[in-house]
Amino acid sequence: MKMQPTIIELEHKAYALREDLITMLEHAGSGHSAGPLGLAELVTTLYFDIMKYDSKNPEWNERDFFFLSNGHCVPIQYVAMAHAGFFERNELKTLRKLGSRLQGHPERTKLPGLENTSGPLGSGLSQAAGVAYTLQYLDKNSRRFVYAITGDGELNEGNIWEAAMFAGKYKLSQLIVFIDRNNIQIDGPTDEVMPLEDLHGKWEAFGWHVQEIDGHNVESIRDAASMARAITTKPSVIIAHTIPGKGVDFMEYDYRWHGKPPSSDEAKDALHKLRTLDGKITGEHE
Repeated sequence: MKMQPTIIELEHKAYALREDLITMLEHAGSGHSAGPLGLAELVTTLYFDIMKYDSKNPEWNERDFFFLSNGHCVPIQYVAMAHAGFFERNELKTLRKLGSRLQGHPERTKLPGLENTSGPLGSGLSQAAGVAYTLQYLDKNSRRFVYAITGDGELNEGNIWEAAMFAGKYKLSQLIVFIDRNNIQIDGPTDEVMPLEDLHGKWEAFGWHVQEIDGHNVESIRDAASMARAITTKPSVIIAHTIPGKGVDFMEYDYRWHGKPPSSDEAKDALHKLRTLDGKITGEHE
């Protein structure tokens, strides 16, 4: 039986994923930096603590499902999948290359272990809700869960709210959604592009159980997911407040890094900051 990882182990894993993320983005020469960096703790905790899956048998019929609705953040999912054993880590170097299984947005038929294809924003939540409906009403003995991540800028899409209504109506308690509340989108701060508040009240009005957490606190992520699994009368949404570009100071909070990869020099600087916690650790990493 696999032992549950400690909080410290998960925190270290999140930073290991960030390092591989920077390297693969620099090698690709294109891709998104800020969002994936900000999602490292959440994706780490999902893949290495919360979700049930078998990386050697991705179609295992007892697995949980994971839908990345904001598909441009898929580089952090690829890194997590590589570390979890779905494929070899050296394949990360093929990100966005012609013929690669690691496309700029997830393509389900390309890579075993991906549950959805996403590009147009807003569709992933509907896909997740459809699977949750199937589990709850057609496979009634199943206690598999459907996890999804959406971006906060993605909440501008009407399809999100159609899915929210659907899930609320049918009380899809096996659906657990994380909102990456990092306050940026491609054109600027979310509150300037299209204000979203009161998110907590909006989701409650749609019939969801709502929690708000620090999206970089592994223990809070773990506890919130545990609480959500215990809710049996409605779907759950967890608003995870994150820092875009987390761990690389010149990327943090800067919306211009939404869809920009680091140059060679920027990648070297970013890796140094990640490996030394921005200079707090000295010695072998210097």
